[in-house]
Parts: sequence; C-alpha cells; structure tokens
Amino acid sequence: MSIASIQSDRLGANPFVVEGPIVSGSGIPAPNFSLGTVAGGDRESEWVYCQLVLASQTTLQPGQWFHWTRDYVASLLTTAAAVVGQRCGVFSGAAQPPTLTGGPFGAITLAPGTYYVWLQRNGQAPALVATATAALVVAETTTTPGQASAPASATATTKAIANVNFAAANQTFTATTVNGSNLLTSLSGLNAGSGPFIGAAVSGTGISGGTTISGITYSPSGVVQSITLSANATANGTGITITATGVLEATLMRPFLSKVN
Repeated sequence: MSIASIQSDRLGANPFVVEGPIVSGSGIPAPNFSLGTVAGGDRESEWVYCQLVLASQTTLQPGQWFHWTRDYVASLLTTAAAVVGQRCGVFSGAAQPPTLTGGPFGAITLAPGTYYVWLQRNGQAPALVATATAALVVAETTTTPGQASAPASATATTKAIANVNFAAANQTFTATTVNGSNLLTSLSGLNAGSGPFIGAAVSGTGISGGTTISGITYSPSGVVQSITLSANATANGTGITITATGVLEATLMRPFLSKVN
C-alpha cells in the first residue's frame, strides 16, 4: 500500500481524507481542488480527485474499486455500470470520519450526500477481489459494487480491467492468538506496505469461519503491531499461520476498462 507524501501548494493533498457531505449554501467551500487533480506519493503512487454522490448510506472500505467519467464523477464499479474506456482505481481508505464512523486508513460510513474523494490509480494498493488464482494477470468486473475478480481466465460478459496485477492469490503470516480475544499479536512475516488490509477474510487455527480484519494498529514508524479481528479467537496459539484473502495487494498502472469479455 502506498502513502501519499507529495503535497499541493494550494491546500495540501491528503488522499486519505474524505471531504463532505457538501451542503449547498452552507458556506463550506468545495471542492477544495479542481476535479482531476493528481496527488503523488511513494512507490510510484498517484491519486485522482473525484466527486462521489451517494443516494443512500454507504460504507467505503480500503480496496473498493471505482470508475469515473471524463468529468471525474466517480461511482462504485460493477459490470452493469462499467463503461468501456473509462478509467478506474481503488479507494485506499479514510483517515478521519466526516460523518458516521471511520478510522485511520480504514473503512468509513457515509451518509447520503455529495463528497470529494481521492482514488488511487497508480502504485501499490489494496484491492477488493472475489477470486484470485495463480494467474494473477486477468482482472475483471463483478456484479458486486466495488469488487473485482482475478480468475485464471476471463468470464464472459464481464468488463476487463487493463493494467493491474496482483502480488499473490493470498497472504500468509504468523501471529499469537488468545482464546476469547480478538487481537492478533507477535506478528511475523508482514510488511505494512503490502498488507494485510482491513476487510480481508482470515483463517487459521483458532480463527472462526467468516472472521475478517476490522482494525490494524501501527507503531509511529509504521510497523504493524497488532491486528483486530471481527470475532474472538477460540484457542490459544503461538506462531499460528494466518491466511488473508479477499483484499489483496495490487499494482495499479493507471487501469481502465478495456473491453467486454
């Protein structure tokens, strides 16, 4: 996952802050940047400033896929809504909760309204995927808003996403579990930049089926210290192998919707 470091000389670009909801006549200036403005960071990363209009309460999580028009109006990516030729990218996470809930580089729940968000189009990023296989070179849309797929071969009637690949079909690391606790500690085999990511499904000895990552704690230097799970562990364990799937590290190279499969 890339971190934005290049700042704008205007107000300062922070790709992890969601602006809004913007209420007409409130006196709050928006948008704060020109639509289509690009912010850069490490690992060749780039974010694009887009408008997002939500008709209902919506939770955004790191790795969700969006596509946007030539006017930089974004919407969650689905096969039905995808338009061949449009650019696409991912939501990297939110750094503050402007309306309902949220957390550092995590998911955020937004009330209906107009927002302005930074969507990542280049560099290493979390990506929400339904399926990932050893091929890791085929990316396509799905019927689930914000979710892509990386099957071994293209699925008929989906839309192909060009210029993206995935580091692996899953991620493994080791951790200590405590019966009745939802924290994974004594982590090994992790790199903060490449995951795991909030929303990923995890499995391993003492981990209940359907458990996901709901939070990640970092040290001031960026080292992952602990991982919070959506359910408590059911056994004590040391050096337990944990497998994370569903939100994987992707390399984005200005992806776009290239064709109908």
